[in-house]
Amino acid sequence: MKKRVVVTGLGAVTPIGNNVEEFWSGIRAGKVGIEEITRFDTTDYKVKLAGEVKGFVAKEHMDFKMAKRMDLFAQYAVCAALEALKDSGIEIEKEDPYRAGVIVGSGIGSLQELERSYQKLKDRGPSRVNPLLVPMMISNMAAGNVSIATGFKGKCTNVVTACATGTHSIGDAYRAIQYGDMDFGLAGGAEASICEIGTAGFQALTALSTNPDKETASRPFDKDRDGFVMGEGAGVVMLEELEHAKKRGAKIYAEIAGYGATADAFHITSPAEDGAGAAKAMEIAIKEGDLVPADIDYINAHGTSTPLNDKFETRAIKLAFGEAAKDVVINSTKSMIGHLLGAAGGVEFITCVKSIEEGFIHQTVGSVEPEEELDLNYAIDGPVEKEVKNVLTNSLGFGGHNATLLLKKYEG
Repeated sequence: MKKRVVVTGLGAVTPIGNNVEEFWSGIRAGKVGIEEITRFDTTDYKVKLAGEVKGFVAKEHMDFKMAKRMDLFAQYAVCAALEALKDSGIEIEKEDPYRAGVIVGSGIGSLQELERSYQKLKDRGPSRVNPLLVPMMISNMAAGNVSIATGFKGKCTNVVTACATGTHSIGDAYRAIQYGDMDFGLAGGAEASICEIGTAGFQALTALSTNPDKETASRPFDKDRDGFVMGEGAGVVMLEELEHAKKRGAKIYAEIAGYGATADAFHITSPAEDGAGAAKAMEIAIKEGDLVPADIDYINAHGTSTPLNDKFETRAIKLAFGEAAKDVVINSTKSMIGHLLGAAGGVEFITCVKSIEEGFIHQTVGSVEPEEELDLNYAIDGPVEKEVKNVLTNSLGFGGHNATLLLKKYEG
């Protein structure tokens, strides 16, 4: 018999705040965290903007020696995980550490350390390459370092599905708790790829916006959108088996009630044109939650601000929801913070949890006029305040990965 899974802790590092309180305050205010890139000289780049994390000092959040052995993506992951752990109130000393899991992924890992070490290799030879290159670069070190920092000794894995990484990680942790692999665990995603090679690669793919206006560079569903804006950060949540949470008197934010994961089997970068793969992921999640499309109050869309994604995701929603598509409120958190790649799903999941808690669905900031086929309610005119009981959050990744999670207001 499947166990019920609830959310009992939240942690975030984002372009608009380095903890959940700051992040959510920025979301409610419609704050845009996209600015001119400061990490490198953009003179030769068409892309000038990104959603950089600001004012982050690793040693303020974790052991200094430990931080020195991590690159940014892992530091962000540990910071967010420690916040979620503290928020949950779990004391690992009072628990069986082998029943505590970590499923935290990164879509890329550390491109920065790869850049730095390659330059040393070319300039000074192989003997001068950083001895910690490999453990700082590989993507599983987000999960590994979270485990070390928290003392969680149970299932510890790393999902890598590009921009769907955070959502798949939370979904896999949900399944692990449902079927008894762990009693509770930290799950989500982390990313920090705002560097020369990362930006150049996505620019060469023509995936990034070249719009110089920070307020409208990321404008999901708008007829003038021209690509996504690179963001960075981490979103990590504490998931817990319901009875375990109740026994210790935990604050329960929401319940996860469904998880859909599919593949398009279509193209390495473009979603399926009819939206069938993403639609099926939504359908699976809704069915698992014993709901119908008309029960869904809100969809936090993948909403990247690329011409193809927004069109094909709209088609997917119409395919999955039918007539109910016109009644559901849809938005994109990427309009304010850019696309956090492997971290996007974790941060957007937190947005959904807070929307349930406060009855607030944020505006898709910067978007003004959708193109003709994009005729759903994208919260363009302003935020929506209403009771929010049932929410879907979508993530789509290069390679055709689709992931959807269903959250419900916890009602005992």
